[in-house]
Amino acid sequence: MDRVYRRQRYIYDLTRKYYLFGRDRMIRELALKPGESLIEIGCGTARNLVQIARRYPDARLFGLDASSEVLRTAAQNLARAGLSDRVQLAHGYAETLTPALFGRSEPFDRAVFSYSLSMIPDWRGALAAAAASLSAGGRLHAVDFADLAGLGPVPQQMLRGWLSLFHVQPRVEIVRELEACNFISDSEGDNALSLLPARYAFLWNCSRQAALSFCGNHVAPQSQAAENSPA
Repeated sequence: MDRVYRRQRYIYDLTRKYYLFGRDRMIRELALKPGESLIEIGCGTARNLVQIARRYPDARLFGLDASSEVLRTAAQNLARAGLSDRVQLAHGYAETLTPALFGRSEPFDRAVFSYSLSMIPDWRGALAAAAASLSAGGRLHAVDFADLAGLGPVPQQMLRGWLSLFHVQPRVEIVRELEACNFISDSEGDNALSLLPARYAFLWNCSRQAALSFCGNHVAPQSQAAENSPA
């Protein structure tokens, strides 16, 4: 990851804004309550964390990334925004996430994946670790590429070629497995999967238990401890 982002970190935000759609909608729909904690897995340059911190000034925020290079830029961006004291960063892999990586004993209230699942080889393991790190009443939120099926073959091929320049590749199995699990909103919007036009991207938010059920055998060992923690 350091090899990929050693140079890309300087142009990351400039290039990504043209094809990472749905991120701001996810942030709006978080509806964080004062004092709630949120961990972004694959936080990159901290673009989202800056937006979240500004929108929810009383939230406690954390960011994890596998690239120490991109975390350098994240720390600079947070300092520039005057948010260094509000956001704690850590270097590590999504599949091994635990609150202890941040020196915490209590679980997080929210876990966020923003176009990072498609970059993680063991994305199921990453989801399992995130769900296991949540409180009993915690929620998981994700936005990422869908299968691009509505674009048509030629535009889809062109987009995939463009994305490959930045070492990005949509993982169609993610959205298809979510659809197979029939994630639809209940009366309170507890577990929801929605698609952007042309099936370009999906937004998914669900309860901790729904995420654990989806992950199945990939559930991490710490999940039982979180199950017994207060909501």
